[in-house]
Amino acid sequence: MSLVTDSPVHSSSSDDFAAFLDTELDSKSSASSASDDEAPNQRHSDSAASSSPDQDKEAEEDDDSDFQSKRVKRSKVETVEIVEDDGGATSFASVKHNSEASISKEICTHPGSFGTMCIVCGQLLDGESGVTFGYIHKGLRLGNDEIVRLRNTDMKNLLRHKKLYLILDLDHTLLNSTQLMHMTLDEEYLNGRTDSLQDVSKGSLFMLSSMQMMTKLRPFVRTFLKEASQMFEMYIYTMGDRAYALEMAKLLDPGREYFNAKVISRDDGTQRHQKGLDVVLGQESAVLILDDTENAWMKHKDNLILMERYHFFASSCHQFGFNCKSLSEQKTDESESEGALASILKVLTKIHQIFFEEVEENMDGRDVRQVLKTVRKDVLKGCKIVFSRVFPTQSQADNHHLWRMAEQLGASCSTELDPSVTHVVSKDSGTEKSHWALKHNKFLVQPGWIEAANYFWQRQPEENFSVNQIKN
Repeated sequence: MSLVTDSPVHSSSSDDFAAFLDTELDSKSSASSASDDEAPNQRHSDSAASSSPDQDKEAEEDDDSDFQSKRVKRSKVETVEIVEDDGGATSFASVKHNSEASISKEICTHPGSFGTMCIVCGQLLDGESGVTFGYIHKGLRLGNDEIVRLRNTDMKNLLRHKKLYLILDLDHTLLNSTQLMHMTLDEEYLNGRTDSLQDVSKGSLFMLSSMQMMTKLRPFVRTFLKEASQMFEMYIYTMGDRAYALEMAKLLDPGREYFNAKVISRDDGTQRHQKGLDVVLGQESAVLILDDTENAWMKHKDNLILMERYHFFASSCHQFGFNCKSLSEQKTDESESEGALASILKVLTKIHQIFFEEVEENMDGRDVRQVLKTVRKDVLKGCKIVFSRVFPTQSQADNHHLWRMAEQLGASCSTELDPSVTHVVSKDSGTEKSHWALKHNKFLVQPGWIEAANYFWQRQPEENFSVNQIKN
């Protein structure tokens, strides 16, 4: 069953799946619940044509068995083919099943189900297989072969429009939320500064009384979503529950231009406390992920762009053990033009450009994960780093996360000093290696210099991360 459209605006299988299934099931449900006074041929006729003898016969059989009626309704969810018009866009075309049930059973491979009923032929199925896609349509489960087919079709579809997939985390990536009960005295002023929920497209701070929550959108997020949507088919993927995910989607995308049905919550995942691309109808080789939590994507770290966390509210700082004033308590915020989202948009644009440059005909073998590695390695290219008292002496230096991070960013790391060393990373200016750096006019920087480069995907000014020198 082909369930993909080729709209350059909404080209994702999941959006079309939801819309198509809603329309088909609603129309069948409406037809079956028509007035008893209505003639059988009217009850089962197409809107554009009168009934046939075969349809009259089908109506009589439906009247004989309520169960059979429900089954026929589901079996009428018609197979869909892709039809391409002269302009290159594709649309749904309905192809009815053969009227002979025996033929239908022979050819149906049961690509998916609602509960225990095949979405194509209506047959009751034993057991469960495949993956549940409840965020697309409640009760929908797709078989592995159908998932592969849909991904392949949608991939070709997107590549023709020079688009990739972008998975977006919510909390600390696109926004920050807090329970009202957790707000501090220094944050009480925010109660008088919230924006109207009547037109959320013009606001950034919202009071959600029904959820006893306040939400702050990250600066630049609306521009980010608008520009990213030109390059990517976007999903929301959060560890929050479904009700929260949908409420946040309304704030971020009130016109349903970007996400539509593509909102995945923890209720939709297949592993507890983990996020996975198994519930995304996109090829892994074309997926990028923005998230502030690396450990949430243990199987997909090569797709991940780690985001600097957005701590607007005090409760967010406390959650991660920071004993400092939050942005709200300081009555400030991230920069629109130089903040995390503005920086990452530049990275995404560069990755997209490299992925599609000079490749017009054959996209086979292209992998965005390789492009991601290439772009990342340019950040600290040409830097040679020696660490001083950053990690325990007995530990394996090249296993430390800062060492690995620096190498992923293109730097080379060493335990020994030599003239080719460009940076000494330390928290203490009194170490022997720190003295050497100062004596030989090398950069002496704090570990945060590497972390900042990792978050912003560009080498940061060393003077902003200088190590305080001990005064004699």
